[in-house]
Amino acid sequence: MAFGEVALTAYVPHNFPHDELEPGLDETAFYDPANFTFPGGCHICEVEVDPETGVTEVTNFTAVDDIGRVINPMIVEGQVHGGVAQGIGQALLEGCSYDADGQLLTGSYMDYTMPRADNVPNFKVGTQSTLCTHNTLGVKGVGEVGAIGSPPAVINAIVDALSDMGVKDISMPATPSKVWQTIQNAKASS
Repeated sequence: MAFGEVALTAYVPHNFPHDELEPGLDETAFYDPANFTFPGGCHICEVEVDPETGVTEVTNFTAVDDIGRVINPMIVEGQVHGGVAQGIGQALLEGCSYDADGQLLTGSYMDYTMPRADNVPNFKVGTQSTLCTHNTLGVKGVGEVGAIGSPPAVINAIVDALSDMGVKDISMPATPSKVWQTIQNAKASS
């Protein structure tokens, strides 16, 4: 049956099998799951920090996430790749700056650094499938796993690389100047 025939039939109520049906093609439905689904995962980052310049290079990144049943592996891998690149950008590059009056100083892409291909390594991406019990497909969310797991993995890798100097924390974004200053402060306090 063509869609035009379906539409015409939907508006001709004398052909409806039940008197309680309303004519038309309008429908409203709500999906209210019994519980939320939460993906889990492990992201491991390896960095090299140049102590003379503070430049941090991500040399290796592995992400394994449990997103339930994987329906389209290529889309899942692309989602994780994009999220990891976004997370690396958040951890190393992206930061808003304001002047004393609250005026945004990083108002264009000339000032606000986003990750480029040379800021990210080749990723190793894997999945683990523990089926979700709260939906019939057994799926969990994948859209944000890369962006959620990668910033702490990158920052922890930097802190680990500088731990011999006594560094215990560094805030995002860990820009070269911030990493360099953290190294200088660690040297001065030791």
